Amino acid sequence: MCGIVGVVGHSPVNQQIYDALTVLQHRGQDAAGIMTCHDGELFMRKQTGLVRDIFQQRHMLGLKGNIGLGHVRYPTAGCDTSSEAQPFFVNSPYGICLGHNGNLTNAAELAEVLVREDRRHLNTSSDSEVLLNVFASELSLAGKPRASAADIFNAISAVYRRCRGGFAVVAMIVGHGLVGFRDPHGIRPLVLGRRDSAQGPEYMLASESVALDMQGFVRVRDVGAGEAVFIDEQGRLHSQQCVPTTRHTPCIFEYVYFARPDSIIDNISVHKARLRMGDLLAEKIRRIWPDHDIDVVIPIPDTSRTAAVQVAQLLGIKYREGFVKNRYIGRTFIMPGQEQRSKSVRSKLNVIDLEFRGKNVLLIDDSIVRGTTSAQIIDLAREAGARRVYFASAAPPVRYPNVYGIDMPAASELVAAGRTEEEVAKAIGADRLIYQDIEELVRACLHHDSQVHEFDTSCFSGEYVTGDVTPAYLAKLQEERSDLARERRRQSRKGSLKAIRAV
Repeated sequence: MCGIVGVVGHSPVNQQIYDALTVLQHRGQDAAGIMTCHDGELFMRKQTGLVRDIFQQRHMLGLKGNIGLGHVRYPTAGCDTSSEAQPFFVNSPYGICLGHNGNLTNAAELAEVLVREDRRHLNTSSDSEVLLNVFASELSLAGKPRASAADIFNAISAVYRRCRGGFAVVAMIVGHGLVGFRDPHGIRPLVLGRRDSAQGPEYMLASESVALDMQGFVRVRDVGAGEAVFIDEQGRLHSQQCVPTTRHTPCIFEYVYFARPDSIIDNISVHKARLRMGDLLAEKIRRIWPDHDIDVVIPIPDTSRTAAVQVAQLLGIKYREGFVKNRYIGRTFIMPGQEQRSKSVRSKLNVIDLEFRGKNVLLIDDSIVRGTTSAQIIDLAREAGARRVYFASAAPPVRYPNVYGIDMPAASELVAAGRTEEEVAKAIGADRLIYQDIEELVRACLHHDSQVHEFDTSCFSGEYVTGDVTPAYLAKLQEERSDLARERRRQSRKGSLKAIRAV
């Protein structure tokens, strides 16, 4: 999971990109980067770490230009080193840099073809670099000193023919402008915003609408599934549907967990979707457990608060804040490595004992993925004196890998994989566990003002909308991207140089 942003303005865009990345930080805490362009010259700063730590005043002063893009990264493919921090850059044709959110399901075969037939060099194992080189290779076929909007759209159409998976892309072509496009299923989000200045219109592309809001950009619309937009350096907007779309299926986990509640994705308010998740979860609890003995509803901050308030209200039970969150600890779900996730939970949350002591507590969370956080939070509640600890998830059981850019590659690391609800409850130490039904989750996210009629629910249902995910692919993915595999790669890299790195 990553966050991307691109800006075409009439004044320096460095600060705008930086500010946008700070509100997209929740989408990736491993690395960040910004690249800008001025008079045909590129300026870049990227590194591992948080946005606030990577960019100092001297770096910002060096990022010149009225056009640029930025990226925050959580590694789902490739590795977690500075060599794979984005944006990526290729010199030919014209000079192209790219930021990518998602995952290509055919990255391995594309990489092989790029080297063997396209004669492109790949410096990393990142699928984002693969995507960049596919785009560059196709754009070079235009064979012109300067590409037109039609040439760019033709190249992107060819990218769609070659690349499979979930992807949202922002790319900058030197001397031309900014490009954004989204996979044919619209799995990964991308929104377009506009702001009028004295010199003319300015545009921003971003993963979430919240990045537009804080900069004074008006949300125009979401980039459509299979659509590409091109904003030239003069601020003129061009768009084209580059591939027919038969199924628009945005990732439902954006609404469950990833996106900020103040974002709107595909014309669906994340906040309202989570309100409806709480309403429907309360209905299920009331239906299957009418004689419950719950004394208090307590959310696990932050993403579950919205649903928890609704559950408490509709059940007529007290709502209380029982955990205090340390704001300087990152999101544990997207921390790389089981050991790091485990260590961070107790430093992330502290308990208000009096809200637990002698009570039957219903803890509400947005979802249960690996179960690590849930188990430790339940332990914290018992240590605080809770008589009984019940647990409810606003999402169904996560039983299957997510292959479209969310860090759920290994089924063996998912606590619900191959387990019944009762077995999961035992594994995390809950006295009772209630999951939302997948049909109700979908109903919570649907909205009549949206053009979305279905979602990618692969991590809950095991149904992969791209139609190319086989058991063999999942087995290979688990082998390559599990926590154990990542740790082996970290150890193998020690003392070796495998990439050209900035110094």
